[in-house]
Amino acid sequence: MAENEEVSGVEIELEHVTKRYPGTRTPAVDDFSMVVPAGKIVVFVGPSGCGKTTTMRMINRLIEPTSGRITIGGEDALKLDVDTLRRRIGYAIQQAGLFPHFTVAQNIAVVPGLLGWDKKKVNDRVEEMMDLVGLDPADFRDRFPRQLSGGQQQRVGVARALAADPPVLLMDEPFGAVDPITRGNLQDELLRLQSELKKTIVFVTHDFDEAVKLGDKIAVLGNQSTILQYDTPEAILANPADDTVAGFVGAGASLKQLTLLRVRDVELEQDALTVTADESPASVREKLQSSRKHFALVLDARRRPTRWVHVRELTSATSLANLGKPLRDVVSLQSTLQDALEAMLAEGGSVPVTGARGEYAGTIQLDTVIATIQQLRDEHTNGEEVSA
Repeated sequence: MAENEEVSGVEIELEHVTKRYPGTRTPAVDDFSMVVPAGKIVVFVGPSGCGKTTTMRMINRLIEPTSGRITIGGEDALKLDVDTLRRRIGYAIQQAGLFPHFTVAQNIAVVPGLLGWDKKKVNDRVEEMMDLVGLDPADFRDRFPRQLSGGQQQRVGVARALAADPPVLLMDEPFGAVDPITRGNLQDELLRLQSELKKTIVFVTHDFDEAVKLGDKIAVLGNQSTILQYDTPEAILANPADDTVAGFVGAGASLKQLTLLRVRDVELEQDALTVTADESPASVREKLQSSRKHFALVLDARRRPTRWVHVRELTSATSLANLGKPLRDVVSLQSTLQDALEAMLAEGGSVPVTGARGEYAGTIQLDTVIATIQQLRDEHTNGEEVSA
């Protein structure tokens, strides 16, 4: 199958789009033109007040443009009925924006219900979307938003935005209100979903590291949404267009290269002793002693890593239940090497890596990341010598 046949997203084109509010001397967005490629993530990054959110909201007409043209999949968005347009575009915002008196299932079902889907189709879709974003329907479908963590609420927000299978997803700082570890996990989850779904995603952030991690292309915006540079993360890191863009890149550009490399790009170790939660402590202790290891990694019934158990804890234990040290952080194959390095510092050693559905895939070691940093530094030094 050709690559473009696998893409479910559509191209977005903004031509000379301007937004001028009554009573203001200068436009909030001035003559903005851009093509967002089908099936790609394009990140708008810029300082607060530069117009990036206004620009994104004009795509689904939450803000009406004063002038210009916007086409989505070749269709003029300004000529469509506004409700019809918005039901074709997923929208995810900071703090999820869930309806507080709706259950998780009811929140996800909102747009399919408005589109007139029959009850069985809606229920099937709700279960499919919950599974896709890693929330067990049996545990979560009847909960209310107040009964969820911030990260779980954001997952529901993404599931709701994708429920009607829209070709376009707009995301306005969706992970900005959660803690750094949860934020990293949600970013990984988005990348995993995108590898399966290939939507066209416009993502707004003020965090350049997030832009580098998520974006196929980044638009660095200045005042009035002036495009200072629109290119791949690699190109912007290597050659910032001007001093303002260089300020966004900041110090340590070579270290930021770690954000361009994924855990899947390096070799994982397979030397951790893994055991299942239903094994007896005596059996696990015997395995550790025979393999001359001190720790075992406990996996649940779906082979997802849950905690490390030390050999000392097994002496008088009768069950592995709740034994050992819960994992504070794991990384996925979609995680960046920078995420992996931060997780290692939090965990104090090697970190388990999970695959597409959270299953154990191996561990990543500090030596691997250090060797990669050294290789990047050598390549950077050699590149400077050649250019000199």
